[in-house]
Amino acid sequence: MEKWKELLCLVPSAPEWQIDWKQIEDSALPLIVQKMKMTMQNPLWHREGDVWTHTRMVCECLLSFEEYRKLGRRKQEEVFLAALLHDIGKIPCTRIEDGTWKSPNHTAVGARMARKILWREYGFCGKRELQEFRETVCTLIRYHSVPPHILEQKNPEHRIIQIASNGELMPDFSVELLCLLEKADMCGRISDTEEASLEMIELCIAQAEESGCLKAPLKFPTAFSEYAYLEGRNIMPGQKLYDDTWCEVIMMAGLPGTGKDTWIREHYGNYYSISLDEIRKQMKIKPAETQGAVLNAARELAKSYMREKMPFVWNATCLTPILRRKQLCLFKDYNASVKIVFLETDWEEQMRRNQGRKEEVPEQIIDGMMGNMVLPERFEAQRVEWYCI
Repeated sequence: MEKWKELLCLVPSAPEWQIDWKQIEDSALPLIVQKMKMTMQNPLWHREGDVWTHTRMVCECLLSFEEYRKLGRRKQEEVFLAALLHDIGKIPCTRIEDGTWKSPNHTAVGARMARKILWREYGFCGKRELQEFRETVCTLIRYHSVPPHILEQKNPEHRIIQIASNGELMPDFSVELLCLLEKADMCGRISDTEEASLEMIELCIAQAEESGCLKAPLKFPTAFSEYAYLEGRNIMPGQKLYDDTWCEVIMMAGLPGTGKDTWIREHYGNYYSISLDEIRKQMKIKPAETQGAVLNAARELAKSYMREKMPFVWNATCLTPILRRKQLCLFKDYNASVKIVFLETDWEEQMRRNQGRKEEVPEQIIDGMMGNMVLPERFEAQRVEWYCI
């Protein structure tokens, strides 16, 4: 049996709804479970103690909800695995500050950890249905703390519409599913703040329903209008804007050895291409050396193309939002319409293709890159597409 199927077999089903904790602790996630048991939490929010105790309580609460039991099997699997892994980011993030346990940024870190576990250890990769499943789990983990704090956002409506837009890339993801997970998170703990937090989740649900994005992403009149709103322009959600951008810039994203060069030749062979690998070779700079000169040369070439309004492909790994944002800001300054294309394949094929490269990237380097990788989200560009090749 494929490993991803083995993991899904651990998701409880009707009529018993019983969790096999021994199997999970001994076989499925033994190292992660041990680390969660040793990770403490702030008693103000978690008098139950360590992260693993909390996780078990969350999963048990989730299974007791009628809303969960009415979900289709696939969504049950996604939200259960998200509950099981929702706080793994606390393992590396937890520390004592001012005499109390704190875990800053644990949701973003946890989403990246979950992605690596599901991709590398369980093979949730290389096929569209597995990719969508994995990213639904990771996105639930990434944003699970938003609903009870929605009113703390600068613009609650904008934030919830922005998060909901990711459902265009993974149809199972929704604000409704996110709030279900967080309801279990709030109930699966011992804290005096539970009632207030649950009220905030209900407010988040009401806000999403009023905004038209509770069960699915909000529909916009055009892709340009959607991106303008999602990136933060001060417009109404349904407002149709005039698109004054020029021809597309394609930003590639994906691990080394995925097959970006081949994909570009097959789909954008008539576009100019800016390859950081090629520039690196021309400048005789090794991948492990400082890349500032390579990036500067690539950006200058991009500027020259954009001044002439020539469509081109930006061919680099672009694996994190920070790395993408710097280039996206440049493209936006020249009023380009940008499409981000993320490519992936399964791990074994990834290594085979990497070994076929003229300059092979060490496996440990690719492994580290995967640990930091965040797939491009819907709101990062005018168009965002994911493919398995």
